[in-house]
Amino acid sequence: MENPYIPRKAVITKIEDETHDTKTFTFEFKDCQKGIDFKPGQFVMLSIFGYGESAISIASGLNDPIHLDLTVRKVGDVTGALFRLKEGDKVGIRGPYGNSWPLCDAKNKQLLIVMGGCGCGTLRPVILYHRDNPQKFKSLEILYGARTPGDVIYKKHYEEEWSKLPNTRILLSVDRVPENEDWRHKIGVVTTLFDDIKTNPEKALAFICGPEIMMKYSVIGLLKLGFNPEIIFCSMERRMRCGLGFCGHCQLGSKYVCKDGPIFSYSELKHLPDHIVRCD
Repeated sequence: MENPYIPRKAVITKIEDETHDTKTFTFEFKDCQKGIDFKPGQFVMLSIFGYGESAISIASGLNDPIHLDLTVRKVGDVTGALFRLKEGDKVGIRGPYGNSWPLCDAKNKQLLIVMGGCGCGTLRPVILYHRDNPQKFKSLEILYGARTPGDVIYKKHYEEEWSKLPNTRILLSVDRVPENEDWRHKIGVVTTLFDDIKTNPEKALAFICGPEIMMKYSVIGLLKLGFNPEIIFCSMERRMRCGLGFCGHCQLGSKYVCKDGPIFSYSELKHLPDHIVRCD
């Protein structure tokens, strides 16, 4: 039997700085000319030889069968080792794992995306899917919050590309603006943007990803606006070690985040023993 823990070798072909602690890495696999077949919302296990593995959400578009994009924040030993690598260096990648954002259910509906921090990586494929298939959704509304203007990930894409897509609306906010720094959007946590939402909760789906405290208050805000628990989806990326549901580190009540998720509807989450995301 094939060992599911053995990664495929991949080479770094491009490194793009996003913020002071976040980069987008592009990889090509060395065993063949094809990348991986994935669905938006899934993740891979990235291994740096000699350091270990880390679960990273796929940030690629679906129309590139060769390359794999991962947007990574430097937070530990594995990601720290990755940040010391350069173009041409090799890593290990296995996957994809997990379920996906319910894009089929969003067809012909309005789609609301709420993102915080580096949670935008898992939702970048959804935005790129809308870019390449502008007729699939009635509209796309993106709300993104960061700590400061310098922490905004994909900033140039918001300003130069995504804001110009048809039927697309982008709202940005930051917690604070350093002195003498230019910022033309809102100041405050991402939920301060909820007063400006135009998405109709009766004709929409909502996708949320970010720090768990941000997701909690985003869910509370959306419920107050009339969004039903069944149409609110959260990405619960946390504590994933094996990606296969074997190690138990990511267990969430009766669920394994890596196997049963990482995407859960709030109607599922509210019955699980999670005191961070539960809003009752």
